[in-house]
Amino acid sequence: MNQADSHTTHDAAEDPRNRDILIYVNGQLLHRDEAKVSVYDAGFMLGDGMWEGLRLYNGTWAFFDDHMDRFFDSCKTISLDVGLDRAGILAALNRTAAANGMTNDAHCRLMLTRGVKDKPFQHPRLSRSGPTLVLIMEHSRPVDSLQAKGIRLATVPQVRGLPHSQDAKLNSHSKLNCVIACLQAEQAGADEALMLDPHGFVNTTNACNFFIVRKGAVWTSTGDYCMNGVTRAKVIALCRDNAIPVFEKNFSLYEAYGADEAFLTGTFGAQTPVASIDGKPIGIGHRPVTARIRALYKDLVARTTGAA
Repeated sequence: MNQADSHTTHDAAEDPRNRDILIYVNGQLLHRDEAKVSVYDAGFMLGDGMWEGLRLYNGTWAFFDDHMDRFFDSCKTISLDVGLDRAGILAALNRTAAANGMTNDAHCRLMLTRGVKDKPFQHPRLSRSGPTLVLIMEHSRPVDSLQAKGIRLATVPQVRGLPHSQDAKLNSHSKLNCVIACLQAEQAGADEALMLDPHGFVNTTNACNFFIVRKGAVWTSTGDYCMNGVTRAKVIALCRDNAIPVFEKNFSLYEAYGADEAFLTGTFGAQTPVASIDGKPIGIGHRPVTARIRALYKDLVARTTGAA
């Protein structure tokens, strides 16, 4: 693969302001060069933590309550005490945004771990100092090539597993399966990975939720084996509210290869077109349904955040 032609769903336009951002670490705002966590932190040592990606529009965190529903449910699932309520999280987000002069085109990765451990071993009880909360906030706008070129996907052997192994609905710090999938896709000459579910049906990518369009209808996976993304849910609701047929269903690569359009959803890129899967072009490059959904989503963000 020519590296100059490759990109990912999270490629952002270069912004020099990010060289001096302040990062929130357990209540302190620190220059990015000084922001650090302990090597004994459970997140570093074991991937023991949860995270959320949030986007700032016109001074408002888009779909904040939806993100917090997932975040707090995930933390409850693994018995991780957040240490703050929703109002406290929002205050920390707004304080960090204000300190960095951010009101629009900003992205935050909110990360919570079980905290510093007394000894370098696995048991959760060894984290006795309370959780570690980090907010990395950047001036961040997707590069234009994401819409112009689309993403090239490769189907990979790495799958999203069963809920009783590691539930894909948990936005866990432990992302090794997705990292492996991404490496497999790059080695196959693609930008990112298309992952199947344990039964061989099309599921998700290593970074985003996956949709196809066939004869004007929008299809996505059942959601049983993938991250139930906030943007994914908004797209499904927008389709239902605007007479666009939408189905959450099992489908195979046969239907994906023959799709008229395909796109990815995520907080950062909203809706990103898919150019090809396993070297097979998707459609003819004309994406009217994706374009309509993008317009509907942009309007939804504007209505809910007051963004222009």
